[in-house]
Amino acid sequence: MIMKQVLRLKDLFYLVWLFPYFRYNGEREVKKEMKIAVTYENGNVFQHFGRTENFKVYTVEDGKVISSEVISSNGIGHGALAGLLAQQVIDVLICGGIGGGAKNALMNAGITLCSGAEGDADQAVEAYLKGELSSADITCDHHDHHGEDHECCGDHEHDEGHECCGGHEHEEGHECCGHCGDAEPVFSGKNVGKTCRVHYKGTLNDGTQFDSSYDRGQPLEFICGAGMMIKGFDAAVADMEVGETKNVHLMPEEAYGMPDPRQVFTVPMTELPGSEGLEKGQRVYLQDMSGRAFPVTVAEKTDTMITFDANHEMAGKELNFLIELVEVL
Repeated sequence: MIMKQVLRLKDLFYLVWLFPYFRYNGEREVKKEMKIAVTYENGNVFQHFGRTENFKVYTVEDGKVISSEVISSNGIGHGALAGLLAQQVIDVLICGGIGGGAKNALMNAGITLCSGAEGDADQAVEAYLKGELSSADITCDHHDHHGEDHECCGDHEHDEGHECCGGHEHEEGHECCGHCGDAEPVFSGKNVGKTCRVHYKGTLNDGTQFDSSYDRGQPLEFICGAGMMIKGFDAAVADMEVGETKNVHLMPEEAYGMPDPRQVFTVPMTELPGSEGLEKGQRVYLQDMSGRAFPVTVAEKTDTMITFDANHEMAGKELNFLIELVEVL
């Protein structure tokens, strides 16, 4: 039996006010909606916030993308872009590199920042919604080269930790773009440090499929050994040959770890206006002190109390992956 914490909101120092991603209409009905913007170019996350020509804006309800559109930045840059996003009522920005001034402008506009993302924009959003894409804090240094465009400078590595990036609710279930750090990979192999493209299918021990890139028709791209993937998946690709197919069985310690009882907490419903409309098993979003949204599941609910579980939904589970290495760049 998982021990639960009974907390009052005044004690929840890691939460920022009541459901920041719940919008209320005049009758204060919960709409559970948020908007995510991604710096966008040719389907991918554009790597320099200040030079992006387009944003792809996703509208999310109940943890699922219900619509998206591409909007132009209108040629404005840096601090002015924060104003544009604020006008679009954006809650979260996902981008590659970003300068310190732009970070401050976003913070002042109340927009959560998740920098250091790369690859497919849609997958990055799915990763964020599944609670596994966190900001790598990649900063761009800006230099004026005789009128040339600014350069995004600096290499970065990601340390481990599935609760970092990646994406899941379990489509794109295992991708994890972790926090930026100085940690070296804990395994070796000829593909470590290289960009790999793989197809994969993920199943539970009972044969239930929880994710498949084959179904999406697009391989997953990541840097092997950079902490962008769960450890067991990452290590499995390290020595693969292009065209090789491998089956791996991962214990929880190699995937999403074991459930942490400290991640289960109970709050009086009187402290959460709108929570009376939530149902057991529903996924909603809370926000930590750094402004990062994270998903929780409604574990239990009584007439007066509501219990949330912030553990990853795959925590404690053994996972099986069929992995095909398609390309090494």
